[in-house]
Amino acid sequence: SHPLLCPPGIKCGGVLSAPSGNFSSPNFPGLYPYETECTWLIVVAEGSSVLLSFRHFELEYHATCAYDYLQVYNGATRDQGNLLGTFCGRSPPPPFSSAWHVMAVVFRSDRHVAKHGFAAAYQKGSGEGRRWRSVRPSVLPHHPHHPCLPTDACGGQLTGLSGEITSPRYPESYPNDAECRWSIGGAGGSGPLTLVFADFQVEGGQGCGFDYVALFDGPTAAAPRLGRYCGSARPPRTVSSAPHLLVLFKSDFNIGGRGFKAHFYSAGECQEVFTTIKGNFSSPRYPNLYPNNLKCQWSIQLPPGYRVKVFFLDMELEGRSSLTGGCDYDHLSAFDGGTENGSLLGRWCGRENPSPITSRSNQLLLVLHTDRNTAKRGFSIAYVGVVPMNVSCTRTDFHIQIPVQSLAQLERNRIYLGTPSCAAQVVGKNFKIHTRFDTCGTESQKRNSTSVIVSTLYIDFSAGDQEDIHQYEVQCEPKRKEALVTLIAGPNPSRLSQAENLVDAQQRDGGAMDTHEIKSQDTSDIVFISICILAGLLMVIAVVGLVLL
Repeated sequence: SHPLLCPPGIKCGGVLSAPSGNFSSPNFPGLYPYETECTWLIVVAEGSSVLLSFRHFELEYHATCAYDYLQVYNGATRDQGNLLGTFCGRSPPPPFSSAWHVMAVVFRSDRHVAKHGFAAAYQKGSGEGRRWRSVRPSVLPHHPHHPCLPTDACGGQLTGLSGEITSPRYPESYPNDAECRWSIGGAGGSGPLTLVFADFQVEGGQGCGFDYVALFDGPTAAAPRLGRYCGSARPPRTVSSAPHLLVLFKSDFNIGGRGFKAHFYSAGECQEVFTTIKGNFSSPRYPNLYPNNLKCQWSIQLPPGYRVKVFFLDMELEGRSSLTGGCDYDHLSAFDGGTENGSLLGRWCGRENPSPITSRSNQLLLVLHTDRNTAKRGFSIAYVGVVPMNVSCTRTDFHIQIPVQSLAQLERNRIYLGTPSCAAQVVGKNFKIHTRFDTCGTESQKRNSTSVIVSTLYIDFSAGDQEDIHQYEVQCEPKRKEALVTLIAGPNPSRLSQAENLVDAQQRDGGAMDTHEIKSQDTSDIVFISICILAGLLMVIAVVGLVLL
C-alpha cells in the first residue's frame, strides 16, 4: 500500500466504536467495485466529538456528484439536515469534527467507471467547545499514539452557516509553536460572515509579535487583513465583505494562555436586520431542509411609533417533545424589542400555523434554534410596519391623524383618502385628514345589517419604478360613532389571505391623538344639535311675536 496511507479497515461499512481507527473503500488501493453502497457509523464516547480526515480520495467525477459519491453526516441518521457534504472527483473532503459523538460516512458507486476510492482516519476528540472544529491536514505528522491524527489538531475548512472555533486544548493553555488556519465559508453562501469572540486570552506584546490571532477578508492570508489581536481584550465583532473569512492563530516557542473561543455565522441567511417598512424572509435553505446546530436571529427595527406585525406564511419545524409536550428541540421564538431579554411573544415548533403577532414597540426579534439532529422545511415569514394612526368619526365626518415622524420621508400628497385630491394636511407634528362622508370616494354599505361608511386610506411609499402603496380600509358606523381601520394591502398582499384589524392595539397604545383633539372631534355633533335647537327656539319666538302683534 501507499506509505502515506493508514491501513484499510472494515471492507464495506459497519460500526466503528474504538477511540480511533481507519477505514477505506472496498478493494482500496485497488479499484472499488460497481453498484456498491457502504455506510460506516462512527461512535465514540458520549460527550466527545469525532475527528475525521481523508488521506486519499479519488472517485468518479460529476459536477453534482450524481454518479459515485461520498457523504459525511453529522449524526447517526441520514437526515439531510445533518449532511455536512457530498464529495466526488479527486479533491478530498475537508477534515471534519462532529457536533456530538456519532458520525456517519456513506459511499456509493454506480454501474460505470471505477476509481481507486478513499482512505480515511478518525479519532475521538474533545466534545467541549468543539462543535465545528476541524482537523487541518497539514498538521498530520506521525504521532506515537496514533499514526494518522495528532493530539493538537486544529484549523480546517468550515462551510456551515454557523459554528464555533477554539484554539487547541481550549480552555486549557494552548501549545507552543502552533499554527492554525480556519477558512470559513465557500459552501454556496453569498452573504458576508460575522465572527464574534466569546473568550480571548493570548500572550500579549508590542505589535502582537509573539502569539496572535489574525483575521483576513477572504479565504487566504493574501486577502486584506481585518485585524491582528493578542492580550486579554476580546477582539471587536468582525464582519467580512465577502462570503469568506480566514482566521489565523500562531503561537511562539514559550509563554501561552487560555486561548480563545469564537462563533461565526453567515449574515444574509442566519443573521439579518430589517429596517424597511415591509419585508419577507425565511429559514436557511428554505424550502429545503434547514441545517442543524443553528442559532439564527432576524431583527426588525422600524422608526419610532411603528409596531411590527408578523405573518407566518409557512412553518414546519421539528415537533414537540413527547416527554414534556414543549418545543424543546428545534423552535422559533419571537421577542418584543431588539433582544432576547424582551417579552416573549410566542414560541413555536412542529407544523403549527401561528396567528399573526404584533409587537408593542417598534422592534421585534425572531430567533431560530435547531439542535443536532432532525431537520424540516423551516418557515417563511412576511412582516409589515403598522403605521401609528388614530381614526375616529362623527355622524358626518372622518378624522385621521398620523404623526409626521412616522412618515418623515413622505410628502403630504403621498397620504390621501379615496383620491389624491383628498391629501393630508400638515398640522403641527401630525398629518391630518378631516373630511365629510360625501367626499373623498366614501360610500355607504350594509355590513351585517348595519349601515357603515367606507373609504380607503392610501400611503404611498413608492420609490423610482417600484410601486409600494399600503392601503387601509377606513370604516365608520355613524350611529355609534365607531371607527375601524383595516390593513387591506401591505406585505405582498397576494400571499396574505385575510385582512387584519389594526385599530384595537393602536387605541390601546393611546394612538397619536392628544385629549384635546379627541374632545374637539366629539363636540362637532353637539355643536350641530345646538344650532338646530337654537334655530327651533328662534322660530318659536318669531311665531309668538307674530301672534302678540
